[in-house]
Amino acid sequence: MHKEILLPPHAPKEYIDRATLWNAVEQAEEHPKAQLAYSYDIALQNELTMEENIALARRFLQEQFVSRGMICDFAVHLPDPKSGIPNPHFHVLCPIRPINPDGTWGSKQRREYTLDKKDRRIRDADGNYIWKSVPTTDWGQKETLLHWRQEWANYVNRELEKKSAPAKIDHRSYKEQGAHQLPTVHEGPTVRAMEKKGIRTEKRNLNRFIRSANALLKKMIARYKELAAWIKEAKENLNEPVSPSLSLLLMDYLKKRNAGAYSDKAKTNNLKQVSQEIVYLEQHGLSTLDDLQAVTDQYREKLDHLNQKMRANEKRQKELNELISATERYSSTKEVVDGLKNIHFKMKRDQYRKDHEMDFNIHYAAKRTLEQLLKDNPDKTLHLRQWQKEVEQLSAEYDADYKELKRQREESKELFHIQAQIDSVLKERERNQEQQDEQKRNSQVQDSYSHSM
Repeated sequence: MHKEILLPPHAPKEYIDRATLWNAVEQAEEHPKAQLAYSYDIALQNELTMEENIALARRFLQEQFVSRGMICDFAVHLPDPKSGIPNPHFHVLCPIRPINPDGTWGSKQRREYTLDKKDRRIRDADGNYIWKSVPTTDWGQKETLLHWRQEWANYVNRELEKKSAPAKIDHRSYKEQGAHQLPTVHEGPTVRAMEKKGIRTEKRNLNRFIRSANALLKKMIARYKELAAWIKEAKENLNEPVSPSLSLLLMDYLKKRNAGAYSDKAKTNNLKQVSQEIVYLEQHGLSTLDDLQAVTDQYREKLDHLNQKMRANEKRQKELNELISATERYSSTKEVVDGLKNIHFKMKRDQYRKDHEMDFNIHYAAKRTLEQLLKDNPDKTLHLRQWQKEVEQLSAEYDADYKELKRQREESKELFHIQAQIDSVLKERERNQEQQDEQKRNSQVQDSYSHSM
């Protein structure tokens, strides 16, 4: 939809051309595997027009990136709406090297020497100075990225507020927000295109499952909150020193129901229903509001445990699927890449790389991905079958946890029904008490008036 390069004032003006810019970025590097740029993908909003989205993206990059001395090459994408929900977004590439005031490329990092108490450099056993590499900018730090995420949310929310749009975005994860919700996985245009053709994919199936689980979690959490709030209110408003009996409260409910019954058959059905509920309470050892509170706490603990377990499961599945995908891409192109070793003439080597450029790009991209994913793992071996087996096991555990959620919901259904009936009785008691208090106050006023006469 749109592409543009934003430059700080001291950058060479010719870098406004994309080819010139990125050729210069590559020429500034000596190592063939040097990292060239930071890459960012940022979602735009369907509530804004494309012109408003582009203007917002440009302003954000100017104020948050370019103002720091960064060059921003950004492009706005709008996938075909027929492939799913419109997903406008923009991609940003920023060279890692800063631009010096004279327009030349600066250093990515500098040496920081270890000093003693007298600020003298310390040598190691071999006589070499001890030092560490320190980035020359804060562009790659986690704190900076978190700052940008929060600022982007602020920029978007201000625009949405100007348009009086009800939507609002939050840069925090579901866990940081305290939301009992599992995040979906990114699908991408390939998955959406396959689904459009009727081809079921693992990612879309997982997202369908996650959305179904989230809907169930939302309903259960709402019910638990209602029950907890009801118990809290009931305990605060009851005057009895001892928590009232649930069975007696249900009998009061039966009297209330029978008072409005039109036939003996209706009264018989009411009695049958309440009798079954009293039996249910007895079978589960529930006799007071305190007992009911304890049960709701147990359900809440189970729900939280399942929620955390499913979130960890989903995170691990995502990591494994990334490993599996990268391993498959790496293995499928390895033979082609290894073929270059058998070619010794430069022209033939260059032609071979040109003919298989796609395979080389896929191979080394997959290799970088694997190195990143396995950087903290001392064992760099690719265990494809082991990872696939673990994904199958995690998927089975996820299914079992989801079934447990459904079971708990069904198990608590009768409990919620009883709670609603008891709630109506308690509210009726509260109204009667308010009327009695009002009559008592009126009587005291009349007595006081009579004495004054």
